[in-house]
Amino acid sequence: MTILSGGRIVLPDRIIPAGSVVIERGRIAAVDDRITSAAAGADVLPLTGFTIVPGFIDVHVHGVQGTDVLDGPDAVSTVAAALPRYGVTAFCPTSVACDPAVLRTFLLAVRQAGVDSRPGSARVLPAHLESNFINPAWNGAQPAACLRSYRRGPSSPPDASAFTADDVLDVMHAGRDSVGIVTLAPELPGGMDLVQLLRARGHVVSIGHSGATYDEACEAIRRGVTHATHLFNRMSPFTHRSPGVVGAVLGSAAVAVELICDGHHVHPAAVSLAIRLKSADRVMAITDGTAAAGLLRGSRARLGGQTIVAGARSAELEDGTLAGSIITMDKAFRMLVQDAGVSLVDASRMCSTTPAEQLGLLSHGRIAEDASADLVVLDPELRVAQTWVAGTPFPEHSSAHLRLHRP
Repeated sequence: MTILSGGRIVLPDRIIPAGSVVIERGRIAAVDDRITSAAAGADVLPLTGFTIVPGFIDVHVHGVQGTDVLDGPDAVSTVAAALPRYGVTAFCPTSVACDPAVLRTFLLAVRQAGVDSRPGSARVLPAHLESNFINPAWNGAQPAACLRSYRRGPSSPPDASAFTADDVLDVMHAGRDSVGIVTLAPELPGGMDLVQLLRARGHVVSIGHSGATYDEACEAIRRGVTHATHLFNRMSPFTHRSPGVVGAVLGSAAVAVELICDGHHVHPAAVSLAIRLKSADRVMAITDGTAAAGLLRGSRARLGGQTIVAGARSAELEDGTLAGSIITMDKAFRMLVQDAGVSLVDASRMCSTTPAEQLGLLSHGRIAEDASADLVVLDPELRVAQTWVAGTPFPEHSSAHLRLHRP
């Protein structure tokens, strides 16, 4: 038994100014509004001056510290081992559009990393596919050569050496237990049928990299879209005469939206506005982090086989195209609180509770009795001092490390 004692505890609906969280056998055994200084047989960790929040869940992250999740069979496990440094206790490994062979290797890696997770590593959730079925006119850094439209029945490849939409869907179906979220553009030929097909297969269908009109986006929502990939970025914008994808998803209670919370992809004022419109219950903070996250400015890394460069505020392709972010979830949490004016409770919901609920993870994303002991201890500047996954602290976050952060 371990007791985290004396810290400020952020619950889904309120804050305990100074209380205790009891961890036993990987779960939260109790949450108390009193400070525990001693308990028989328990290891008591004094945390006066610290804040305890649920572990961060990033549903959209491509990589970190030089590793992209498409780099090979060990890449997903490598990313999982690195992410707790930044407070992440669970994540959806996120791919870019790729050929079926690369996708097959990736989905096998997701499955294997979930089975053979290392103690202290972040939990590997089913993948988020920024899939082959996005709009080429809104692809951003997505490899244009890998994009396809879905049509019912047999389809022919563009040339003899290429692959078809059916080839991609066959790989997705074979590895369906490793696929959680699928991003697509429903306005493409066959797009509405694809929404229904993927929904029927049990996937969360997300609209993104899409130039859909407002009416097309509303139709996609009616057919089963419940998620929006990085709101405002690479989607038809809101105007007063043409509300676009942005207007459709902001106006629908059925859709939970992702927001890249780096202050660059989306201005803090727009972040604040989106939260007021949707509420923290329907907004998920994401990083859209790449392998350039955690590297020095100017460092080179990969995004689905493409070279990217760590810039001052984002990752870029070598031609300057915006290619995801360089932030980590701890920075996203601080941006919400310090720049967007979000409360600790709502920031915690967006970084933990809402993503868990969107993915159906009922035992995660909250500090409550019998929930998984996935926790983050933050210092007074809201920097990560410790991360706990299933009651096990991240190896690099030792007691000595915690003392360095002591108020």
